[in-house]
Amino acid sequence: MGIVKDRILVINPGATSTKLAVYDGEVALFQKTIEHMTQDLEGFTDVFSQYQYRLKLVTQILEDKEIAIETLAAVVGRGGLLKPLEGGTYRVNEEMVEDLKEAERGEHASNLGAVIAYNLGKQLDIPAFIVDPVSVDELEPVARISGLADLERISLSHALNMKAVAHKVAGQMGRQYEDLNLIVAHLGTGISVTPHKEGKMIDVNNAKAEGPFSPDRCGGLPADQLLNLCFSGKYTYHELREKLSNKGGLYSYFQTVDLRQVEAMAQEGNDRADLVLDALAYQVAKEIGAMATVLMGEVDRIILTGGIAHSKRIVGDIVKRVKYIAPVDVIPGEEELEALAFGALRVLRKEEKAKTYN
Repeated sequence: MGIVKDRILVINPGATSTKLAVYDGEVALFQKTIEHMTQDLEGFTDVFSQYQYRLKLVTQILEDKEIAIETLAAVVGRGGLLKPLEGGTYRVNEEMVEDLKEAERGEHASNLGAVIAYNLGKQLDIPAFIVDPVSVDELEPVARISGLADLERISLSHALNMKAVAHKVAGQMGRQYEDLNLIVAHLGTGISVTPHKEGKMIDVNNAKAEGPFSPDRCGGLPADQLLNLCFSGKYTYHELREKLSNKGGLYSYFQTVDLRQVEAMAQEGNDRADLVLDALAYQVAKEIGAMATVLMGEVDRIILTGGIAHSKRIVGDIVKRVKYIAPVDVIPGEEELEALAFGALRVLRKEEKAKTYN
């Protein structure tokens, strides 16, 4: 069985899910989300120890869908925590894989996307790509200043989905993305809020360390209290890092990352759950307000996207606070699988050239 022209396998590993798709050109043959409960991943010491577990899921789904891997023309994975780079489609190379393994910019499940794609590509002798990884950096110089000379603010965000929905909303408005001022909030396992000015993400909260808390991340914390906690002896370095990155947010209050469970608690009369949910929407709205000042109040549209945008409660609470700034569009879920596929497709069709990571 030979390669099918423009058949692309898409792999998007996230903190609590692995999302897969196969596209023939612009047409999705299937899309599949495999959810991982906390207990499914507790036995793994780090992200890369999950490699075989996630790879087996990929190959099993292809078998279940009766799609032979030999028919693939390309593999595209979600980009991980790489060095700062401009947006676009990149061919995965050994340098990229080594940087993701070393994880100098942090551990995240998305680091596995390029690695799985690269190894499958080598096995099948087909190209492997990533598109708009989380390390896309288009910050203006003023946005890099942290307030401490030892530290510079860095750009880590859900760039892939945010750029994809920004293009989509621009099209619905009959406008070009590059001609609009937008604020896009990706509400998922991590939360990114970014102002888009003339096609560039000119500022963003680092979703691993700043901004609103999320299902399993703490977001920005009071620095003085955090410093005291670091030296309190209560936690080791690795325990505290795990708490900040994977066991903060909703998990720290309720030992679950499932927003639906916390909403159910609130509906059953749990006052603490009710308050924490209010705080989640409050912090997102506050971040959107801050980004409106970056655009000097000239905002054409606010976009809410990501998995949490399915929540009527959270979205309703955010909209009430920000609708005075600009009209709000809600695009629940993610456009990431399609965005990954289309980025690879443009290269296969020679509509654009793949960039080189170095």
